[in-house]
Amino acid sequence: MFDILMYLFENYVHSEVELLVDEDELTKELTRAGFHQGDILKALSWLERLAELQESDKPYLCNHDQQSFRIYTADEADKLDVDCRGFLLFLEQIKVLNVLTREMVIDRVMELDEPRLILEDLKWVVLMVLFNAPGNESAYAQMEDLIFEEPDGQLH
Repeated sequence: MFDILMYLFENYVHSEVELLVDEDELTKELTRAGFHQGDILKALSWLERLAELQESDKPYLCNHDQQSFRIYTADEADKLDVDCRGFLLFLEQIKVLNVLTREMVIDRVMELDEPRLILEDLKWVVLMVLFNAPGNESAYAQMEDLIFEEPDGQLH
């Protein structure tokens, strides 16, 4: 399922090709690309849920700039290892994520079929969430830089 999400993001969203294809056409294209029907339906459902999350009002998250300490459930901690959780905290600290977008990322991560997410995959989920979250254009650009920029010199 994650491969399908990456395929859609790279071929439609990130390449700035307008997605005017209906769900049946998209399903046919993904099938021709070699993806299984069940995974395609799960991926499309995942994207629909992402859109629903962005449209819903969450009264308990009304102040998006608030600082909070996130305690992960056992299931979340199993899926997001220490590196992933640390990266999410880092993104909050540098203001790429706020409380709302962080929760959207965690929600979408928990719906993936993967038993454990690696850091590189988490970065793509963050990018997908930010791309689809109105008002987060600068955060999206900053996240893009974090993914695509190669560090200069040696890291210490």
